[in-house]
Amino acid sequence: MTTSSAAGASGMTGGSGTSSGSGGTSVLGRPGSRGTSRGRSRHRSPAGDRPRLRPARLSPRDVLKVGAVGLRTRPLRAFLSALGIAIGIAAMVAVVGISSSSRADLDRTLDALGTNLLTVTPGSTMMGGQATLPLTAEDMVSRIGPVDAVSAIGKVPDTKVYRNDKIPAAETGGLSAYAVRDDLRTTVGAELRAGSWLNAATARYPAVVLGSDAAARLGIGKVDPDTRVLVGQRWFTVVGILEEAALAPELDAAALVGWRSAATYLGFDGHATTIYTRSAESAVPQVQSVLGATANPQQPDEVNVSRPSDALAAQQAAGEAFTGLLLGLGAVALLVGGVGVANTMVISVLERRAEIGLRRSLGATRGQIRTQFLAESLLLSALGGLGGAVLGTGVTGGYAVYQGWPTVVPLWAVAGGVAATLVIGGLAGLYPAIRASRLSPTEALSAT
Repeated sequence: MTTSSAAGASGMTGGSGTSSGSGGTSVLGRPGSRGTSRGRSRHRSPAGDRPRLRPARLSPRDVLKVGAVGLRTRPLRAFLSALGIAIGIAAMVAVVGISSSSRADLDRTLDALGTNLLTVTPGSTMMGGQATLPLTAEDMVSRIGPVDAVSAIGKVPDTKVYRNDKIPAAETGGLSAYAVRDDLRTTVGAELRAGSWLNAATARYPAVVLGSDAAARLGIGKVDPDTRVLVGQRWFTVVGILEEAALAPELDAAALVGWRSAATYLGFDGHATTIYTRSAESAVPQVQSVLGATANPQQPDEVNVSRPSDALAAQQAAGEAFTGLLLGLGAVALLVGGVGVANTMVISVLERRAEIGLRRSLGATRGQIRTQFLAESLLLSALGGLGGAVLGTGVTGGYAVYQGWPTVVPLWAVAGGVAATLVIGGLAGLYPAIRASRLSPTEALSAT
């Protein structure tokens, strides 16, 4: 009993020991093995060597998408902000385009009429009176070697032009009567609007050709045998109407009669008041230097010599100075538009703090937030710049067509205008973008 109990106890003990040993090996082995594994893990992958998570980079397409979010959600505000930029750019492009179109028209006119026309007019005497050109002035000028053509006009003093004899004498309309040579029109390059020019036959009879302004003031738009005007105390038949004379503007408000007809019917004394000369382009400076002394050898200081094309160029230069002023106004409008964009972006940042906080909480970096708002500002400015460039080009084209000019819009003006809007947009959106990127997620979310 005792032996059996001992044996049972011994067996239980043995079994228990075996089991315990086995269990100890099994249980203790696993923790041991885990402990060894942990030891190896800490040894092989210390905390300093763990790879850091890097935020995903935004592709250009993604930048455009996130930058356009604010524009799509607030279209009216975006439109009004872009409108300020567009007005500034449109003003600048239109000013440059209109000025360039006007310059192109002037170049075209000078190419057609030439720059080799010189004029000789009487100046003032030593006592301050009005000088006169000698009767031989035309012949003397024609003897200058490089001179190819000579023509002249002579103002008929105290002779006014009226539509009929019912008009009061004081209402002259600022019109004057001139005696003209038969070759005047070809020399100065004037074109006919209606009718014909004076010739060897009509120049001897009471026939008149009206300048463009004179015809308009007298209310004459067509030419027929029954159309007459009163020149001085004599009726003259209108045989032609001139177009505007760019190089001889004194002809526009004048009634032009033949040289012999003026002497016969109006008492013209034969003294020329303006002599026109054409010479080779290369010889113009030399001819200009001797023209005064040749026209009036006795009193060369009483002669004025001018080049009408220089006057047109001077007018163009004065117009360019005015263009500079208008460009300055356009730049001010562009600056005001940039301030509007900056204001819009600041308000956008304040209104979208919840969005900024949510994006930051989801892992967006400060740089991505900054890029988003800067892209939005650039998109807003680019839309305004492109719209302004199109508007300015349209205004230039419309005005040029109205004036009969060639339409010229310099590419540098359009490209420069769009580039200026991007610079303005970048500067305007820089501060709001930095401000948005500095908002912490907790601060942005707690502000909602």
